[in-house]
Amino acid sequence: MDDPHADPQAIPEGTRDTLLGLFKNRAYGFYVGNRVTGMVGQSVQTAAVMWQVYDITGAALPLAFLGLARFVPSIAISFLAGAVADTRDRRMVLGLAQLAPLATSALLWVLTTTSTVNLTLVYLSMGLLGIAGAFEGPARASLLPQVVPRASFQRAVAVATTVQQLALVFGPATSGLLIARFGVAPTYLCHVILVLISLACLALIKVRPDTNPKAELSLALIKEGITFIRAHRAVLGAMALDMVAVIFAGADALLPIYARDILGVGAFGYGMLASAKAVGALVTATALALAPPVVGSGRTLVLMVAFYGIFTAGFGLSTWFPLSLVLYALTAAVDQVSVVMRQSIIQLGTPDALRGRVSSVNSLFVGASNQLGPVESGLVATWTGSAVIACVSGGLGCLLAMMVVLPLVRVLWSHRLEMQAPELMAKGAAR
Repeated sequence: MDDPHADPQAIPEGTRDTLLGLFKNRAYGFYVGNRVTGMVGQSVQTAAVMWQVYDITGAALPLAFLGLARFVPSIAISFLAGAVADTRDRRMVLGLAQLAPLATSALLWVLTTTSTVNLTLVYLSMGLLGIAGAFEGPARASLLPQVVPRASFQRAVAVATTVQQLALVFGPATSGLLIARFGVAPTYLCHVILVLISLACLALIKVRPDTNPKAELSLALIKEGITFIRAHRAVLGAMALDMVAVIFAGADALLPIYARDILGVGAFGYGMLASAKAVGALVTATALALAPPVVGSGRTLVLMVAFYGIFTAGFGLSTWFPLSLVLYALTAAVDQVSVVMRQSIIQLGTPDALRGRVSSVNSLFVGASNQLGPVESGLVATWTGSAVIACVSGGLGCLLAMMVVLPLVRVLWSHRLEMQAPELMAKGAAR
């Protein structure tokens, strides 16, 4: 007789969690296709915008405000976006969110080719991307557990990121070549084409009808997600630790300055640095995809954040281009491990009915780190007059911030991967 409490996404007994089994899942294949083309397109768009803004202004601070322009609009609607992901078809939410970056690149392509682009329009475009990203993040994150079995989740994250990083190796390098030879306009057009391919993949993703959200949108629904996070300190700790690390140690906003003024390698070298990050993440993600699941996910996350700060400080001190490439790749390698560990802790520790709302809070934390990180780097570089000081102090600040956050979430150090769904564990405890 069937168990009414059986996990609908559990792997049947006797079925091994293998790469072959994962790739037999067509829905997962299209999910990977959507993610790869979408994220490659985002890297292409980001490279074009950053290079264009630095070319217009020749200063670090305007680069910093690009992140702020994206982050501020997303704050106001992040909790609503999570509730929408839990009450609507997550595929539809994701598709609508991807239309915004397509529209902004099309606009910036036209403005660039007609020589009418200005900083105001660029910042407004970034604001629109921030709003769309607030909906895209929780929809994408909470969709994956609907596509793959629970026991395959960590491997699925690693495989998706492996394929994504493989494409990202060529994305930034291609952007550098396009910018150096033709300017930024062709780069924007390339992004438009990639988003269209991404949307085609999304349309082919199928999920079981019983996994579609059924709750009604309400304020109580939003509050429920916040209450869950406050009560689960491992989930909160994973979010907070990643946020403080990237806010202080992120060096992406300083890459144009390092490429042009410190390392003297120009636009092509800028693309190589960005690609080095993708290479580091690719190698690590491949290893994670082939290896068994990491059970000690919390402890591994903490250690990777520490190495992230150390490698960032080393990159800041380097003036030799090959060494800079290696150190920047190492920051991406340890960050990749932390990404998989964080997603495992958050997504596998959250019931499916709450995943959109919890993912929205995680997206807010990630947005704070990804968008405020460049602001921190740009402000320190401006105040001190040195990108080197900004990068090195950021790496050291990451280590100090980790020491402050970790005592608040001691449970994270001892956190281990659980293969049983949290809602099922709760039912089992109630019996």
